[in-house]
Amino acid sequence: MSLKTGWYRTYQAIMRFASYFLNFDSPEVIEGAGSVRRLPAFIKSKGYSKVLVITDKGLMAVRLLDGLFESMGEAGVEYALFDGAQANPTIQNIEDALGLYRSGGCQAIVAFGGGSAMDCAKGCAARVGNPGKTVPAMRGLLKVTRRPATLFAVPTTAGTGSETTIAAVITDPSTHEKYAINDPKLMPDYAVLDAELTVGLPPHITSTTGMDALTHAVEAYIGRSNTANTIEKSERAVALIFGNLETVYKDGKNLEARGNMLLASYYAGIAFTRAYVGYVHAIAHNLGGLYGLPHGLANAVILPYVLDFFGESAYEPLSRLADIAGVTKPGQDAAAKANAFIAAIRDMNRRMAIPDKFEQIKEEDIPLLVKRALREAHPLYPVPRFMSKADCEAVIRRMMK
Repeated sequence: MSLKTGWYRTYQAIMRFASYFLNFDSPEVIEGAGSVRRLPAFIKSKGYSKVLVITDKGLMAVRLLDGLFESMGEAGVEYALFDGAQANPTIQNIEDALGLYRSGGCQAIVAFGGGSAMDCAKGCAARVGNPGKTVPAMRGLLKVTRRPATLFAVPTTAGTGSETTIAAVITDPSTHEKYAINDPKLMPDYAVLDAELTVGLPPHITSTTGMDALTHAVEAYIGRSNTANTIEKSERAVALIFGNLETVYKDGKNLEARGNMLLASYYAGIAFTRAYVGYVHAIAHNLGGLYGLPHGLANAVILPYVLDFFGESAYEPLSRLADIAGVTKPGQDAAAKANAFIAAIRDMNRRMAIPDKFEQIKEEDIPLLVKRALREAHPLYPVPRFMSKADCEAVIRRMMK
């Protein structure tokens, strides 16, 4: 082990020890088909009479929030609406939402949508509680000094797990860079898991968000910062995803399978919140920052390439996931099982029309991608095997068209 990688492992050991003193309690959950209509009365019971709803224009256009708004009126909860959440929320996006929160006299926030709406809402909530800190000043670990505004999270995709994570991923348009604010205070206080909200998702969104959840579970599971709880949650997520994702891709109206995918996303979110992610996310964040690639799609494409790179350092945990996913044959050793699991990911991607390479990556951007990805990953991410600059470049080149 080199001096540099020794430092990485030491840093990770310190973070693993410190995490036992942090609050990783999961949000209180309201679940079941139609549960979003129960949310306003629940909000009122918690003492809030006016909230800021953060969502995006696409969800407003398909009227997905109509049931929530109707129930708000019935429960006597007023709301201000910010429907400007962007696909990759920016600093200005958060400041705009914050301005509406303040001018509307809001007392709490409802995040309604996918990971981007959640990230925007978390950033806004953090700014409410920390008015003297800019978004860039909260970049990194444990920089959210004071408690954010109370946050109710309503996911409309089954993938990001943002309703149970401590991260908000922000884009700086001036540098085309994505970065994360990581702090347990950002975990939503309450989460609504309503399968009816995901029924209208197009197949390509269903598939890529589902593969996002799989990436969370796998990266958490093979890393070196697992706990008994994250191991259990990762395994449950992988079993649910392999058992339900292709079903909802083909039949989006299957409420039972939709509900199972929401649970899978939730479990995977719990797992990676405590056990972290790895190089798949580090590369995906920066591809998203440079080229605007949707995060779930980027993760889906990158995942098998990074697992290939890990090789024997990840064979044992991947072999266990292969058994859970039901993709092994009798008599296979750990290496064969691990490779069967990686092949199963590629096959599932192919069956759901997810490409295996990127057309967007430009030769001249590779050094910047490598630099930013490794800066994100090191020393925090407890990966099974470390990448050098040459390793990272080679992985990126293998996924180029």
